[in-house]
Amino acid sequence: MSFLAKLKQGFGNTFSFFADSWSELKKVKWPSRKELISYTLVVLFTVTFITVYFYVLDLGISELLRLVFQ
Repeated sequence: MSFLAKLKQGFGNTFSFFADSWSELKKVKWPSRKELISYTLVVLFTVTFITVYFYVLDLGISELLRLVFQ
């Protein structure tokens, strides 16, 4: 296979990939604004909860280690 044929095949695969991707994106059911806001709030609440949990856990372990090594 010549260089130009390989090059053409490579670009053909690239264009085919983007065409297939575009057709798949058309099939996606995008969330409504209300759904998007509720999903975002759930994620923010979960991240905040986990952050506070690990912060308190870290404080507790740090205090425990401070008492042990004091």
